[in-house]
Amino acid sequence: MPELREIASGLRFPEGPIAMPDGSLLLVEIERGTLTRVEGNGRTSVVATPGGGPNGAAIGPDGACYITNNGGFEWIKGADGIRPHMQAHDYKGGRIERVDLATGKVEVLYTKGPNHKLNGPNDLVFDAHGGFYFTDLGKVRDREWDRGCVYWAKADGSEIKEVAFPLTTPNGCGLSPDGKVLYVAETQTGRVWAYDIVAPGEVKKQPWPSPSGGRMLAGVGGYNLFDSLAVDADGNVCVATLFNPGITVISPSGNWRHIALPGDPYVTNICFGGPSLKTAYVTLSMSGRLVALDWERPGCPLNHLNT
Repeated sequence: MPELREIASGLRFPEGPIAMPDGSLLLVEIERGTLTRVEGNGRTSVVATPGGGPNGAAIGPDGACYITNNGGFEWIKGADGIRPHMQAHDYKGGRIERVDLATGKVEVLYTKGPNHKLNGPNDLVFDAHGGFYFTDLGKVRDREWDRGCVYWAKADGSEIKEVAFPLTTPNGCGLSPDGKVLYVAETQTGRVWAYDIVAPGEVKKQPWPSPSGGRMLAGVGGYNLFDSLAVDADGNVCVATLFNPGITVISPSGNWRHIALPGDPYVTNICFGGPSLKTAYVTLSMSGRLVALDWERPGCPLNHLNT
């Protein structure tokens, strides 16, 4: 088992970590409704308070932080920590937000796509053109579950496109090192889909029986629920895995293996940072921790952050 180094604790369901050039990390605390900075010594400070359910974060071409906000959850609290449970009682919809890191000002960019309102935006990744792909996992109610979708949008709020629909709880998303393939993880199915990009916000659709036009990269079976993901420099898709806690590493050809990180069933996010991008930062959300471990190879640089 890899050796974990605890960076911070006491976080309120952290996700969406970003390893910043100055050595700090940004992440969201979903239950707290904040964008939070974590220093190398573990000290935390609130950058902004979007409220609702900030779920994913990425740095855009203007240096601002862009957030996928799911609109909020209800929460179950116990001795082992907290976990999300269905749609918040005060839910008003999902949204995409821009945060000015200097002032903490939060601006709402999108609340709907071309065909439907945003239900539960979850994760996002910027391309080299200054736009970003994002997943909308949807929301869960007592006897209903939204169908999921993938979108592409411009960072200035001027355009949004529907890329792929329908999906079953699309969660993590990332780009291949050459920027030509979009990867999307589905939580409930434990699958990762690949979409060949032909233009910004446009993908080559595979024929039926693909439900959304993607190529299935891998489906691992068992009780492996997929959350967010990051891509390494060799093009392997590294997926944070729930309930069989750890990181599932999937090669570009679809072969996979699992790196166990026991101790918290909610291993939710991974990002790369540190010297040569060879440190993996992982959120253990139920117990409210951010940890680091040495990774076997460098991460793939992110557009507008590591390049």
